[in-house]
Amino acid sequence: MSAATQERMPALYLSHGAPPLADDPIWPGELAAWSAGLPRPKAILMVSAHWEEAPLALGAVEQVPLVYDFWGFPEHYYRVKYDAPGAPALAESVRKLLRAPGIPVQDIPDRGLDHGAYVPLVEMFPEADIPVLQISMPTLDPVRLMEIGRKLAPLRDEGVLIVGSGFFTHNLAALRQGGIPAWSAEFDDWGRGALDSGDVDSLLDFLHKSPVGRLAHPRTEHFAPLFVTMGAADAAGELRDQKSVIDGFWMGLAKRSVQFG
Repeated sequence: MSAATQERMPALYLSHGAPPLADDPIWPGELAAWSAGLPRPKAILMVSAHWEEAPLALGAVEQVPLVYDFWGFPEHYYRVKYDAPGAPALAESVRKLLRAPGIPVQDIPDRGLDHGAYVPLVEMFPEADIPVLQISMPTLDPVRLMEIGRKLAPLRDEGVLIVGSGFFTHNLAALRQGGIPAWSAEFDDWGRGALDSGDVDSLLDFLHKSPVGRLAHPRTEHFAPLFVTMGAADAAGELRDQKSVIDGFWMGLAKRSVQFG
């Protein structure tokens, strides 16, 4: 389908959940309702908090086993399957958009989808009939990630759904038994305000601009995918055309998930 006839896809940042997301009484339905309201993607490009690799890497373009990158869960979580088609044509487009002199792009053909990719996809596109490509984050620098998103933005006009998958707050060590930690609620409110006002500079410097930035994200890999999504939106002038589709908390973590465009 040509870009001239393909509806531009939105760009998403979602809080992806751990494997027990499937057992939550609310969240799977929220993800399913979100995807039901989207145009059908021609392909999906996933950027997950759980794959950091430099230079930027492209994952498998043929079906390979999922990456069960978690420990200590009941056995049935390790039996989940998501046999989406590979996306070799999308991989070639990504290579062309990202490669530049001195900026290599590598292929890791046996690297399957990790839980940051397949856990939400199982809920959003359970038929597993849309080609999926996962790429790595080569850096956690917000400015560089936004630039990657800008370069990937033309894919949206070719029917590709760009998804940054992380968690709006993520500090497992600071969670307490029950309740919503003050730092999680405060960062969620701060981030919502920054998104609503289009305060890109504050979001890029969230560790310093938010009073609880370092507590909400002691390591920033779960917030970082947001910047790839923002870059893909910025290239189309759509940073202010955003909405929080999912909010609230799960086990004390903010599950805010955002759609641009």
